[in-house]
Formats: sequence, C-alpha cells, structure tokens
Amino acid sequence: MGGIEERKRDHISLCLDLGDEADFSEKTTWLEHVELIHNALPELSWDEISLEARLLGRKFSYPILIEGMTGGAREAYEINRNLAEAAEKLNIPMGVGSQRAGIENPALAETYDIVRKIAPRCFLIGNLSGVELAKHGVGYAERAVEMIEADALAIHLNVLQEIIQPEGSRSFKGILRAIELLCEKLDVPVIVKEVGFGVSREVAERLAKAGVKAVDVAGAGGTNWAKIEAERVKGLNAAKALIAELYSEWGIPTAASILEVSRVRGLDLIASGGIRNGLQAAKAMAIGADFVGMARPLLKPALAGPEHVEKMIARVAEELRVAMLLTGSKTISDLKRCRYVLLGPLSEWASQRARKASRGRR
Repeated sequence: MGGIEERKRDHISLCLDLGDEADFSEKTTWLEHVELIHNALPELSWDEISLEARLLGRKFSYPILIEGMTGGAREAYEINRNLAEAAEKLNIPMGVGSQRAGIENPALAETYDIVRKIAPRCFLIGNLSGVELAKHGVGYAERAVEMIEADALAIHLNVLQEIIQPEGSRSFKGILRAIELLCEKLDVPVIVKEVGFGVSREVAERLAKAGVKAVDVAGAGGTNWAKIEAERVKGLNAAKALIAELYSEWGIPTAASILEVSRVRGLDLIASGGIRNGLQAAKAMAIGADFVGMARPLLKPALAGPEHVEKMIARVAEELRVAMLLTGSKTISDLKRCRYVLLGPLSEWASQRARKASRGRR
C-alpha cells in the first residue's frame, strides 16, 4: 500500500473526493436530539455577547479549535500553512495531523513545522498515535513537541481505523501506561482524542487518573475513518473490506460522548465529530463541552487560502452568537448553564447510563 507519505496523500484526497459520503450513513451526532430552551426575553444586546473561551488555561477569541488534519505529505504543506495563518489571525488553537511521518522522515518535517513559522503566537497542538507512543516512549513524543514548538500534545486513539488499515497495528497494549508516563514527564499538557468513534465515561476516568488534562471526544456522526480506510483496501483486501462494512456504523455519537465525558472532573472537554455549524457548537457546549473542534469542513477552505478558512470560522462564530442571544447567554459560561431538553435516543442513552453508574456506586 506504499509508505506513510502515500497514506497521508490518500487520506487528503479521499476526504475531498468522498465529500459528505465520508460521513456516517445512518448514525448522526445526536445533537439534533438536544433542544435549547428559547428565551423570548434575553435582555441582551448583540454587542454584549462575548465568545471568548478558555482551554488549558489560555484565553481564545472563539471556542473553536482547528483540529489536526494532515502533515507528512507535500500536499499538506499548503493546507497547514493556510490553517495556521487563519488560526493566528483569529486567536484560536490549532492542531496538526499525526507527526510520525515527520519524525521518521525529516524531509517531511517542514509540512508540520511551517505552522510555527507562520503562527509564532498561536497555541499549537502536536499529534501522535497511542500505538506509536506505546512503541517508542516519551522521547518520541518530545520530538513531536519540538518539531512545531507545541503548546500541548494530543495522543490519538484509533483502534478501529488501525484494524482496517492494511498497514495498521493489531496490538493496543501498554497505551494507558505510556500516556501516564508521558503526563509525568512532558513539559506541556497532554490531550487524548479519538478519531471519530467517541470516548466513554469509563475511558475518560482512566485518562484523568493518568494525568491527562483534556479529552477530545471526536464522536460518531462526522467523518467516518472506517469508511475512508475501506476505500483504501477496496479490491486489495477482501477481509478488511468486510470488517469495514460491518463496523461502518460503530461508535458513540458525539452528543452522547459529551454527556459521558462531562461527568468526569478535572478534564477540559473538546467536542468534535460532525460539528458543522454554530448551532451544533452551542448545543455541544450547553451539554458539557468547553470547546468545539472542526476538521473536514475546513479542508477545502484551507486549499483555497487562509481567508477562506477565516470566513468559514467567522460564519460558525456568528451562528453561535445567535444561539447565545436566543438562550440569553452573554458569555460561554452562561451558555454552559443554559436550559435544554434531551429527546429520543440521546435521552434514553443518558437515562440508561445514569442508572448503570448509580448501580456501580452501590
């Protein structure tokens, strides 16, 4: 199937070529099952509303994170450059894609370190897989941080994607211990993120105990990496293609994962996985998220130029501001306290999980 650079190139092209077909077919984020209570008397003016928010102790202009998308392929250089320029201008944090390619092939490091050159003041988040961390240890992670002078490091968990990938790992032992050691020794905070299948309360509790500072739920309902990897193995590995099809709707919907992780104290919570507009962002924060993350919706704008990324984020921010006005929320903190109702399967999920948690405490 070729090397890491070819795989990175495949991922970019498939995300672009598949478009909305890269999303889950049936499973949604379940944010449509969150109803914010309309406030017909908000006693607010538009200009009073502040979208400032904090993540890992730093204040940003908007509660929007540019998720790590790419790196390690020549095509990624311009994408990361444009994303970084927009992030710097808007004062929002930004992540890069998995840095294994840049560590193992120094010639590809520039596809990542361009972000720091373009955005000297930006809060940048490095990225490595849990599999690679368990295999290579803290020193490997430190190289990822040094590469982009990162302000934080994200460790991504991608078990289903690895199983389907032709070149993927089949061993996931030792990752939690590796994360624990990393949290003890690394000079920057550690974030743990999924890649589109969600994080449960039980996993979040183990991560918090290990010293992780933030969890990015990356729930089901947005980009489906089982589908993307299925495209790569189509016609080459029938067994993996069948597994990809069988598990094409696997995962915890984003809204359910937010509810799960929000029950765990001591973690900043980033909601990603199918966030496409400001109303979804508002719902995510109302039910427990501190920040929202966006990836694939920014990919095409990033190819067009930084101004297109800025325009997309400004649109989402404006939509979020409308939701804040309609709920009487002057600040993001107010939005996180606003009233809402859970409907349908999300309500049932919350009810069942609460009952099981209660039984577990007896």
